[in-house]
Amino acid sequence: MPKDLHPVIGLEIHVQLKTKSKMFCADDNSGENKPPNTTISVISTGQPGTLPVANKKAIEWTVLAGLALNCEIPARFEFERKNYFYPDLPKGYQITSSTNPPCKGGFLEISENGETKKIRLHHIHLEEDAAKNFHSTDGKHTLVDYNRAGTPLMEIVTEPDIRTPAQAKIFLQELRLIMRYLNISDADMEKGHMRCDANISLTDEMNDHGEVKKYYPKTEVKNLNSFKSVEKALEYEIKRQSKIWEDGSKPHQATRGWNDDKGISEEQRTKEAVHDYRYFPEPDIPSINLLDKKIINVEEIQLSLPELPQAKKIRFQKQMNISGNDAKTLVGDKPLSEFFEQTVSELHEWVTGLPELDGTKEENWEIGGKKAVKLANNWLLNNLITYLNREGISIDECKITPENFAEFISLIYSKKINSTIAQTLLNKMYETGSDPSSIIDQADLSGGASQEELNTVIDGVIKQNADAVENYKKGKLNAVMFMVGQVMKETKGKEDANNIKELLIKKIS
Repeated sequence: MPKDLHPVIGLEIHVQLKTKSKMFCADDNSGENKPPNTTISVISTGQPGTLPVANKKAIEWTVLAGLALNCEIPARFEFERKNYFYPDLPKGYQITSSTNPPCKGGFLEISENGETKKIRLHHIHLEEDAAKNFHSTDGKHTLVDYNRAGTPLMEIVTEPDIRTPAQAKIFLQELRLIMRYLNISDADMEKGHMRCDANISLTDEMNDHGEVKKYYPKTEVKNLNSFKSVEKALEYEIKRQSKIWEDGSKPHQATRGWNDDKGISEEQRTKEAVHDYRYFPEPDIPSINLLDKKIINVEEIQLSLPELPQAKKIRFQKQMNISGNDAKTLVGDKPLSEFFEQTVSELHEWVTGLPELDGTKEENWEIGGKKAVKLANNWLLNNLITYLNREGISIDECKITPENFAEFISLIYSKKINSTIAQTLLNKMYETGSDPSSIIDQADLSGGASQEELNTVIDGVIKQNADAVENYKKGKLNAVMFMVGQVMKETKGKEDANNIKELLIKKIS
């Protein structure tokens, strides 16, 4: 791309809300996995004489999303009709709220290569989804499944603040995470719960602060069903549009579809102007008063906002003393972050109650808490998660409970089991879901010898390996590891290697 050309990218993201019923009727909203055309009614299929009734929960969840994304919530918003004709729209129009939306402005901060960038939002509006078309491979036939028709759909429209395909991908990933933390959508792009249209143009007029001085006609790219496809499509469009500029022309405003198999965008049609849709107020639904607490209680919704991913990541780093990358991994999976927090909470009781720590609970946690949390973090991300990934399941499908995992970590922390036994124990916990103590008793995985017995074994190894002792005294550190191996052999691998090493060095010294 020529140096004097800069990408200007904005996104339109549709997010399906997982309410029990549809946007304007009582139809079941779980038709995704049900036989075609079975979760429909005379209202969702647009039969004459039927009247829509707005879904209160969908409005509340849209306001919740707006508050999470720093939007202004206006006093009122209105539904309207957006007219167009297509097989997936049985009424011949869509009920939407894009002209007077329930959420205005807002922003989402993203982090790219250690730098924070604020992506502004234009608005969030609420509407109904269309049905789903299935086209035959020969292009001669189309089947329509109306189960999706009428599903509550939020459209989140950004300002053209995105400058790279990578930023667009990061923005969508952060947005999906927020939707999941709010528990209002599964936001799975591959399943169509979250869909994205990307608007992109190039400009040759941008100031030193990265602000666009002149906008040119934009291309809207559709059929983007994954984060990767969004990134690839934008990279392709930058190359395609750059070539047009280099040839002395400028791209015209158009809508193009992304062909993932070919890795190209293909022109579909000239993009409609607003007047093509013939917007007018929806006559059957009055304007929604967002100041009337009997209708929508915005203050109550504000109080229900959960801790959001970025705040949780910062808290994990500060309170639990874990790295930024580990915090990102934990927070990036909501159930995983909840499992970790519950484990730490349970671990607090185990560690503070250990007899070798004789202070108050607060003092004991201050002494041992950081080490225990670090152990939990390492065993979760480096070991347990490996089992989950191998079977392709999430942590909430795992048989191991946070309580049992905390007990497992406490056994390692107090050196009652070594790392070798810990691996075996974790595997049996994963397979059975049993608690560590029961497995240890049944499978004879106890920590082995008493301290007196261990000292006797160590004394014997020192006596039998005088050469190794002398080599260690001469500075050959590997000699002590040889003796550690001998002790481990005598104790059948049931002792902690680090503990043996410390005792050997102490006795030799």
